Amino acid sequence: MITISEATINDIKQIQNIVNITWPITYGEILSKEQLDYMLGLFYSTEALTEQYNKKVQLFYMIDEDEANIGFIGIEHNYNGQAATKIHKIYLLPETQGKGIGKKVVDEIEKLAKNNNSKALLLNVNRFNTALGFYKKIGFEVAQEVDIEIGNGYLMEDYVMEKKL
Repeated sequence: MITISEATINDIKQIQNIVNITWPITYGEILSKEQLDYMLGLFYSTEALTEQYNKKVQLFYMIDEDEANIGFIGIEHNYNGQAATKIHKIYLLPETQGKGIGKKVVDEIEKLAKNNNSKALLLNVNRFNTALGFYKKIGFEVAQEVDIEIGNGYLMEDYVMEKKL
């Protein structure tokens, strides 16, 4: 059984563990090791996660299967003042992928979004990420293509995707 519960500040180490497992697999063939390390420090250092958690701009949730933690999400309701929920982070351990868990997690995010009067879900996905096919399959459409400068000369080459609710 899959459960999603609000994360606490004490879950930061587990979030980092999941990221350290998933990111090299997800992005290892897309990004250089230097860019990967830079982005992990920028977005997932203890300081960065603590700040994100404390500011409550993103709401963090842990994903469990039969009481074992298998992933996490970070979402933001009323993104940029819109009636939309942005999925900033959604990561599942590699061994859980392909089992329908990602779809269940997105279904739960949709419920949270609707409870917060959202009319759409938004997310960014790297243009070369294999997850692009998954998002299209579950109803997301590419809304735009963006290049986001993140410092050190690095870009995030993303699609902004949207799913109407």
